[in-house]
Amino acid sequence: MAVTLEQAQRVGYTCLKALLRFAFMVANNLVAIPSYVLYLIVLQPLRILDSKSFWYIEGVLFKWLLAMVASWGWWAGYTVVEWGDDVKAVSEDEAMVLVNHQATGDVCTLMMCLQDKGTVVRQMMWLMDHIFKYTNFGIVSLIHGDFFIRQGRTHRDQQLVLLKDHLEKYYRSRNRKWIVLFPEGGFLRKRRETSQAFAKKNNLPFLKHVTLPRLGATQVILKTLVAPQENGTPSSGDAVRKESKPKGLQWVIDTTIAYPKAEPIDIQTWILGYRQPTVTHVHYRIFPVKDVPTEPEALTNWLYQRFIEKEDLLTHFYETGAFPPPQGQTKAISREMTLSNLWLVAIQSFAFLSGGMWYCLFQYLYHCLF
Repeated sequence: MAVTLEQAQRVGYTCLKALLRFAFMVANNLVAIPSYVLYLIVLQPLRILDSKSFWYIEGVLFKWLLAMVASWGWWAGYTVVEWGDDVKAVSEDEAMVLVNHQATGDVCTLMMCLQDKGTVVRQMMWLMDHIFKYTNFGIVSLIHGDFFIRQGRTHRDQQLVLLKDHLEKYYRSRNRKWIVLFPEGGFLRKRRETSQAFAKKNNLPFLKHVTLPRLGATQVILKTLVAPQENGTPSSGDAVRKESKPKGLQWVIDTTIAYPKAEPIDIQTWILGYRQPTVTHVHYRIFPVKDVPTEPEALTNWLYQRFIEKEDLLTHFYETGAFPPPQGQTKAISREMTLSNLWLVAIQSFAFLSGGMWYCLFQYLYHCLF
C-alpha cells in the first residue's frame, strides 16, 4: 500500500518532534541532576548545623526535579484526571500509598499528579526496583533517601531487613510524610500469568487487570512506621485527631491508575511524545491506618481485597470510560489535575541557569588552578 504525502509528512513531523524532545530531555538531565548534586555538596555545612533546613532545601530541589519530569508529559498532552477521595486533605499527615503497576509511565504519572498536593512530593519516599539505581535519576533517589528493593525469592528476607533498617534510619530523620510502593512487585504484563496460576492453585479470584500483591514490604512499613498508640486504637473523632496530630503513619491511600483502552504509557512515550495526547485516570481511596490489620494472615486478606476492588474499578473503567461512584452515591465526581506552564518554565529556566553557573564556575577554577 502506497504511502501518501500527508502520511509521510505526519511521520516526519512525529520523528522530528521525538528527536527534539529527546535532545531537550538529555540537556535537561545534564544541567538539572548535576546542579542538584552540587547544590547539596555546597550545603553540607548546613546539614551539620541545621539538618532540618538542609533536608527542607533538598526536598524543594527534589520536587522541582520531579516537576521537570512531569513537564515532559504535560507538554506532550499527557494529562491526569483524578477520582475518589481528595488526598489533599491528608497531605500533611503520614501516609502509605499503594499503587497498581502497569508500566514505567506509572511513576511519571505519580510525579505529575502529586505536584499540587502541598508538601507531599518533597517529603515522600519511594520504594523502587534496584535497577532504577543505575539510571540517570538513580543518584537523585539515592541522595533523597529512597529505597531500592531487589526482587526475587532468594533476596526477599534480606531485603525486608534492609527496608526496616532504612526506614528507621532515614524516614523520620529526613521528615518524610508519604511512602509510595507497588505491592504487586513488578509490571502487570510480567506477573499476570504467575499471579493467575497462584490464584487458581489457592482458590483465589482470577484477576486480569492487576495481580495479587505481595505482603512483605507493606507489613514492614506498617510495623515500623505506625505509632503503637495508633494501631488498633479507636478514633476519638476527626477534630481531636486533627488537633493532636499523633506521630506515625495515619493513612493508607489505595491508588489505582487506569489508561484508556488499557494501553499504559511507558517512559519512552513520556519522553518522546509520539503518542497522541492521552488522559490518564487516577482513583484514590483513603483508609485510616487503625482499620488496617497488622497480623500477617489478616493483612494478606486485607491487601487481596484492595486489589480485588482495583480489578472491579478497572473493569468498570475499561467498559465505561469512568470509575464507578462511591458506595451510596449515584454519580462519580472527577477532578482535572492541572500544572502551571509558567511555573514549569520557571523551574526549567532555573535548571539551565544553574547548569550555566556551575559550568562557568568550574571553568574559572580550572583557569585559576592551571
